[in-house]
Amino acid sequence: MAFSFPAVGVGCLSMLLIADWYWRFEDGVDRFQSLIHAGSRISPLDCARCCFLQIYGAVLCYLCCSVCGGAGQAAGAPSELLEEDAFPSLQRCTAVQRMSPWPCKDGGTEALSAPGVLMIQMLLAMECLAAAVGFSPASIAFAMEDLNFHIFVRVFVQMYRVIRREPQETKNGQMRGWPSLRARLRGVAQFSSWIGPSPSIPFSSNPTPTARRRALLSSCHAPPPAAPPPPSPPAAPLLGQTHRRLPSVAQLDFPLLVSFCSTSGFVPAPLAALAMSPAAGGLDGAHGEGGGVEVESVFIGAGCNRVVNNVSWGACGLVAFGAQNAVALFDPLRGAIVTTLPGHKAAVNCTLWLPTKKDVLQVRRSEAHYLLSGSADGAIMAWKIGSGKGEWSHVLQLPGMHKKGVTCLSGRMVSNTVSIFASTSSDGVVVIWEMAHEPTNGGCCKVSCLHSLSVGLKPMVSLSLAVLPEQGSHLILAIGGLDHKIHIYCGDHSGKFIKACELKGHSDWVRSLDFSLPVMMGSEKHSLFLVSSSQDRTIRIWKMSSNAVSSGSTMQSRKENIEMTSYIEGPLFVSGNASYQVSLESLLVGHEDWVYSVEWQPPTLLPGDEAHQPMSILSASMDKMMMIWRPEKNTGLWINSVTVGELSHSALGFYGGHWQPDGKSILAHGYGGSFHMWKDVGLNSENWQPHIVPSGHFAPVSDITWARSGQYLLSVSHDQTTRIFAPWRSQVKSGDVICWREIARPQIHGHDINCVTFIQGSGNQRFVSGADEKVSRVFEAPLSFLKTLQQATLSKPDISEDFDNVQVLGANMSALGLSQKPIYTHGIKESPTSVSNDGPDSMETIPDAVPTVFTEPPVEDQLAWNTLWPESHKLYGHGNELFSVCCDYEGKLVASSCKAQSAPVAEIWLWEVGTWKAVGRLQSHNLTVTQMEFSHDNAFLLSVSRDRHLSVFSIRKTVEGAEHRLVAKHEAHKRIIWACSWNPFGHEFATGSRDKTVKIWCVQDTSSVKLLATLPQFRDSVTALAWMGRDRGSNAVVLAIGMDNGMIELWSISGGRASAGSTQDSSPFRAACMLQFDPLLCHVSTVHRLRWRESDSSDESAPQLASCGADHCVRVFEVRDK
Repeated sequence: MAFSFPAVGVGCLSMLLIADWYWRFEDGVDRFQSLIHAGSRISPLDCARCCFLQIYGAVLCYLCCSVCGGAGQAAGAPSELLEEDAFPSLQRCTAVQRMSPWPCKDGGTEALSAPGVLMIQMLLAMECLAAAVGFSPASIAFAMEDLNFHIFVRVFVQMYRVIRREPQETKNGQMRGWPSLRARLRGVAQFSSWIGPSPSIPFSSNPTPTARRRALLSSCHAPPPAAPPPPSPPAAPLLGQTHRRLPSVAQLDFPLLVSFCSTSGFVPAPLAALAMSPAAGGLDGAHGEGGGVEVESVFIGAGCNRVVNNVSWGACGLVAFGAQNAVALFDPLRGAIVTTLPGHKAAVNCTLWLPTKKDVLQVRRSEAHYLLSGSADGAIMAWKIGSGKGEWSHVLQLPGMHKKGVTCLSGRMVSNTVSIFASTSSDGVVVIWEMAHEPTNGGCCKVSCLHSLSVGLKPMVSLSLAVLPEQGSHLILAIGGLDHKIHIYCGDHSGKFIKACELKGHSDWVRSLDFSLPVMMGSEKHSLFLVSSSQDRTIRIWKMSSNAVSSGSTMQSRKENIEMTSYIEGPLFVSGNASYQVSLESLLVGHEDWVYSVEWQPPTLLPGDEAHQPMSILSASMDKMMMIWRPEKNTGLWINSVTVGELSHSALGFYGGHWQPDGKSILAHGYGGSFHMWKDVGLNSENWQPHIVPSGHFAPVSDITWARSGQYLLSVSHDQTTRIFAPWRSQVKSGDVICWREIARPQIHGHDINCVTFIQGSGNQRFVSGADEKVSRVFEAPLSFLKTLQQATLSKPDISEDFDNVQVLGANMSALGLSQKPIYTHGIKESPTSVSNDGPDSMETIPDAVPTVFTEPPVEDQLAWNTLWPESHKLYGHGNELFSVCCDYEGKLVASSCKAQSAPVAEIWLWEVGTWKAVGRLQSHNLTVTQMEFSHDNAFLLSVSRDRHLSVFSIRKTVEGAEHRLVAKHEAHKRIIWACSWNPFGHEFATGSRDKTVKIWCVQDTSSVKLLATLPQFRDSVTALAWMGRDRGSNAVVLAIGMDNGMIELWSISGGRASAGSTQDSSPFRAACMLQFDPLLCHVSTVHRLRWRESDSSDESAPQLASCGADHCVRVFEVRDK
């Protein structure tokens, strides 16, 4: 395809129009610039004229390049726009600077491309409009610096679509509009080959108007001039100056622009600028380069949200639960969390699997399972997993029918492809939904709202939906809530439900409801059973028996014969062509506290496709007990046949109980965010034994640290606990996946714990933690833990670990939960060997713990009871709550800081390990020191603060204590600095801030700090940094970066180190993004800390990165080369 001669005429006319516009507008531009620099107020008429001509010129330039430019380079005018006397925004905007010609590899010069022309013209037009409303030149400059260039890219794309008439895709996949984009671009390239390359103007430092006119004329009628000498590379910026990168192409998501450039042969100067910018010091890499690595999730530790309907055990075998804003899934067979599903913006309150465990017929034919989740902001999301594939996909988010938090979900499958489910909320509304999926259309799922019920001012917190017996097309819905009643609604598949009756009897909130499958008892017809639980500590079983409706007078005769038996029987209601008599089957009394959950045992499938409903009920209560209720064979009276529970002093009961689909295991989730699982391992009789389940924190995880040997990971949280996670290698068969387990809970405190550090060096294993109190606490590993760790990791004892010198076997918790007293090995015989709760607790301690050496992973009851570490020292000195703590790499000094709003309180305290005396107080900051870290040679201590400053102290250990000197203090960022990290190979370090930037610094001659580079700006605030070395010779390292949105990136950094006796860099400083973690692997909230596992040189295993965040999760990743 070739352009006709009219197209050539259009191109020539466009070029002439551009030249005319440029000559006529030059004087106006000069006048406008002089007014801007003079600080004068610009009249609206001048602004409007300038703005219109700028946009007009931009369109003309782009039209010309679109028709004539095979290389896409602009023919003319914008060269002077990058002069030193141009508008102030162009002086400050790094993106525009990057559109200037940089030396090419072959020594030539890149000219500004058409998209660059358009974006610059739009920038000037925006500046004109800003001046029209009276902004000062300085304020305009700073405002334009912070403008997000997404705006200009979107404007460019939209204008491109208009000018080029890009075809739009219709719903049926057909393209409408002008001929295909590829065909048009092919024609552009062929036409450009006839007339030669597009003219380009090399930029000069300060051309005169005459020179500009001469250059324009020569560019229109002559070959391009020779390239000027390559400009010198830019100098490193001054401290505090920000050189920023625009978001990468992948981040901006404009496939049209990328497709256009890749197809037409564009030399995309602005697109390259969007992909990567040279930061301070000459960053050579590009975003996405330097890859070749892949990441795998090794471990996820998370606790369950502490709400009633949060957990759902699906027919697919997986358990779903809410972990802050994410939906977590764990496999009961492995006892490990397999993934977390992001998407919710508020805490997840409830989950529901479809098909449910009661849909035994549909489960057998189902090709996919769906998971529904409701959150505290009223949102409901649907997820899909392919049967046997384990591939997750976010199907859709349901329309926002609820104005407040969703409290419960309940549903059933009414056919092989259609499900009906209900949702209730704190806003007093119950919504009926229909979900239909099409197996033949790739599993497409559609959800529609069928009906909405208003249940009054008092919210409903429990639901149960079932199919009525003898009425396959009719449904029954039970609703319970704060009015102590059970409301019964009847409806059909259309979703229209009407109120049938109310069931009274409970004297407190109705917390849980569950319908059974229809049951045939003796010669009676099928009956439906409803079980309810309440905060009145009772469980009620309601029976609904069906009778055929013979005439319309049935209800009337029922009302006329009001006797005592009618009150015992309960209400009567009609649905379809049958009536149902409700009666109280049984009242179960046995729990001593609120009963939060009741659930019928899932049905089993008999030969002939008949579902059998076992008469067995599981209840969970805040009295720390779960009970299984069954009718006695001879009398039919319901009795408690099985009781399981938790004896831990730190537990406050269970929020819910759940059956395994085959009924062989039961699961509870408790107040402490923990899971408890029992499995029936008996042969001839029931024998329920505890089983391994995942565990984790149930509040934001504030800090993590690796043990000095890297054998385990230590985490602290606002749930007031410290936990140890490690890979359990014992009793693992060859080829099996090694699962991480929580092997100890060293500290159970009475305050939120904010920070932790592990004591390096020799001697017994110790750590220091700081909480919302003015005291730092030192803990020492007991003998029971050291032997358990040896069993778990199958590792040989460290040379520095002499078990004979460890005299402490474990620890006891005090009554107030603030200190943990040691249990000595020589006194173990004198302490009681049994844990008895018969007598009252003493004022000093609760009943004595029994430290145990575990040969298999401990369960929740054991973790909270028998794995405490004794507290050896308290460090007093700070005036406010502890916020940050760190230890040097020799294990001789510990630094700590607290929350502060003044310089005297913000000082950093140095403590000597062993004597635990304060040996230094470092003053530099005015607000809270957010993080500190010693350099790997222990020569410097780096600290960053809320006051936006970084400080570097020189530290030297002496016999008397430590000497310290402030080396440098700089205002490094524009917002709070959250994170810092040292290069393990030298004295380079990185800082990350709320201003979305990461800066690389180095200490020069132990007397000053220099800014090496500023990494491209990130999408969100940078909250965590961790540096890992790869090659000392080339100073190649990997920098892990965590952000406020939960995302994690890996950056490859190399070079930039000065050789001995030279002031020049021995190699150019390079930085490139290696990997952006998949959102399914990342946190859903702020990343609080990142830590690389320190490994020996002989360790050939892949590097491991640990992270923790505000989403209650602790994660471990393995980074491998592809």
